[in-house]
Amino acid sequence: MHKFAHLADAHLGAHREPNLRKLELETFDLTMQKCVEIGVDFVLVCGDLFHVGIPDLGVVDAALRSMQRLRREEIPIYAIYGSHDYTPNGTSVIDILNTAGILTNLFRPQFVGEKLRVPVTTDERTGAKLAGISARKIGLESRWYERLDRESLEEVGGFKVFAFHSGITELKPPDLEQMESIGVDMLPRGFDYYAGGHIHGRGEFSLEGHEKIVFPGPLFTGHGPDLEATARGEKRGFYIAEFDERLRGQRFVPMETVQGVFREYDLTGKNSVEASRWMGQDLEGVDVGGKLVVVRAWGELAGGRSSDIDFGAMRAGLAARGALHVYLNRGSVRSREVSQRLMQGMDSRDVERALFRSEAGKVKARAQRLGRERSPETAGELLGILRQPQKVGESKRDYVSRMSRSGADALGLEDVA
Repeated sequence: MHKFAHLADAHLGAHREPNLRKLELETFDLTMQKCVEIGVDFVLVCGDLFHVGIPDLGVVDAALRSMQRLRREEIPIYAIYGSHDYTPNGTSVIDILNTAGILTNLFRPQFVGEKLRVPVTTDERTGAKLAGISARKIGLESRWYERLDRESLEEVGGFKVFAFHSGITELKPPDLEQMESIGVDMLPRGFDYYAGGHIHGRGEFSLEGHEKIVFPGPLFTGHGPDLEATARGEKRGFYIAEFDERLRGQRFVPMETVQGVFREYDLTGKNSVEASRWMGQDLEGVDVGGKLVVVRAWGELAGGRSSDIDFGAMRAGLAARGALHVYLNRGSVRSREVSQRLMQGMDSRDVERALFRSEAGKVKARAQRLGRERSPETAGELLGILRQPQKVGESKRDYVSRMSRSGADALGLEDVA
């Protein structure tokens, strides 16, 4: 019986907060260690191994040290791009790792007329047939699927795995209704295992012609909703699949590298003083040492202003008691006297999202990604691109060119190929 590990959305380098960044890298290292201990024949990474296409070199160095564990045991790593570590018209860290022989990039597209041919890679040890399509920013990989030569892939015999980094329209949860996705019929039929990425929630599904579709969810945890889900107790990790001439089963391997505390408060009907006292007293009795703490508050205050609640002091107090990281989601707290001070104490990313939502639709544009529903996501994507600093050794000209290409890609302005 053969085994392979299926993981996705490690997002190495995503966290700026030192404690979370350290845990992020430790989780990846422990994952590589577990793969060796379990005795997998190969590892399949289905996108977003890194949070950006050209990450901090310290993050790359740490990841390389972890992946060397597998190389010493002659365990190959196969990968595709995700929407984060894809670089438009340029060289991504995934390309560099592929060239160095650390991993094999499965997506090597070839166009035959109007058809996109995706090569099939055969794993030498197991004979498994591997193919996949990488992601692009804001779901633009759907254009690749529209031109995919599915028949050539469906004709391949043996045990087959298809790797992808996209949402599936038929499987999207209600909270991701506006997310770009592909229909399941865009995937080639008849593969034994469809190894997904991009969706930050674990799931196993079966649809006609696509009997085993698996999303492992993120390897560690991301921002906002991800942190909240982790603090609520949602398990993070990866899958182990067992097979011979066909799939024999799969199991989830949790990576319990962080404990969480989640508290939520409906402040409706309380004034700002009562709300502060209530939350403070409740949190006093909670063991937060070494834990990820997420506080979610909402509701309309009966008196006072939301800015009167000192969330900054709450954060500092929890940190002083040893909390690993504190995330405060208070964007839904409202006072009857609305003011701009509402946003004081909010996480900076929540402030950005709130501002983008409030401005959505004010710009008239035909493009869907600039409309009311999609423009907050597009604006956030562009802001993330603009935050990327000039790399050491990168000329100003190359930096400007890279930023321009990334911005154009986020807006869907580059060629399909």
